Amino acid sequence: MGVRPHVVIVGAGFGGLAAARNLADVPVEVTLIDRHNFTTFQPLLYQVATAGLNAADVAHPIRGLFHAQRNLRVRRGEVVGVDWDRRVVLLDDESDGEEPFDHLVLALGAVATWFDVPGAAEHATPLYTLQDAVRVRNHVLERFEAADADPELIDRGELNFVVVGGGPTGVEMAGALAELFAVVLRRDYPTLPVGRARVVLVEALDSLLGPFHESSQRAALDRLRASQVEVRLGEAVAEVTADHVRFASGEVLPTRTVIWAAGVRANPLAEKLGLPTTRGGRIEVADDLGVPGFEGVWAVGDVAAARDRGGERPLPQLAPVAMQSGAHVARQIGRLLEGRSTVPFRFRDRGTMATIGRRAAVAELPGGVRLRGTVAWLAWLALHLLYLAGLRNRLSVLLNWAWSYLRWDRGPRIILQPSPGPDGG
Repeated sequence: MGVRPHVVIVGAGFGGLAAARNLADVPVEVTLIDRHNFTTFQPLLYQVATAGLNAADVAHPIRGLFHAQRNLRVRRGEVVGVDWDRRVVLLDDESDGEEPFDHLVLALGAVATWFDVPGAAEHATPLYTLQDAVRVRNHVLERFEAADADPELIDRGELNFVVVGGGPTGVEMAGALAELFAVVLRRDYPTLPVGRARVVLVEALDSLLGPFHESSQRAALDRLRASQVEVRLGEAVAEVTADHVRFASGEVLPTRTVIWAAGVRANPLAEKLGLPTTRGGRIEVADDLGVPGFEGVWAVGDVAAARDRGGERPLPQLAPVAMQSGAHVARQIGRLLEGRSTVPFRFRDRGTMATIGRRAAVAELPGGVRLRGTVAWLAWLALHLLYLAGLRNRLSVLLNWAWSYLRWDRGPRIILQPSPGPDGG
């Protein structure tokens, strides 16, 4: 038997993991490369940031997911380039090496986009990685510790928390912060006027949750406002500094905490590799998700400019798209090895959800079915438990959720290490 083709997958997010799993029965050798030795369940990062879950609850060792898959090995390393002539992936000096490939699956993910807002990259914190979530939790708790030691800091914005972006991440983050302050920290700091803490959600468009139906948008807005979240629609952030935010209207809001949930762009490594990319940095792909002009190279998930059935609009940078595209590419590699032609990728939209707080969520399912309130919240909980990697993680998350619901409490309200804040000062 000859040497089996080597498939290299770069990135262990939703797309990369789906591709790796679906290659289990394909006659190939697979190497999965990621700069971390764990994978992160990003939809629950906001709960880590608001002390609802432990960091370990939403992360799982990559190697632990593939104990039974004999054709796969995991390599920890940072990919810095590709030698297209030799068909090898180049790793950084610390990783010290390279990986030859017959097929290359790029599942690079995305990074925060700052929309050229002055000071945003320096003074705001995104919520895209596990480190981001822990940093936000540290920073939020430190603001309360500082205000408890010196209540006069409240007048200077110490307890003003600004969330930028009214998509699902921003809405979920703002709702979770409001509940954390009103229910938990009010008891943790009995001598502090916690009621003066402000959560300000800023959205440049005229509505929250852009992809959702108008009725779901209104439900989310009403619930947030009922939770004392200050929602500012049609308002843009013009500048972020270490101690304030300036809006496009000219208003200045003192704050030391800006959480950036305004959107993402494709990992910039895609452009550095010399591949064809869109304006947003996503890799141009054919209808089968292969990269035109680069034989055996595929892109999946947030980094791929996969389009809808009409070919008019790029698909959203969401977990379901990543999982389905990763599985599709694995199947196409199998088809090519069998001597068959590839088939186009067709995304199956199974619905969209967002949670706003305790027993409050909105869900839009195929067939025009729209849910909100407790039913949508329970559906959101079940779906996220289903997709969470690892039985231990599922049990831990379920236990934390049950404790929080029954006791009106939160778990890990701990500051792991001194955190001076996003500005580093």
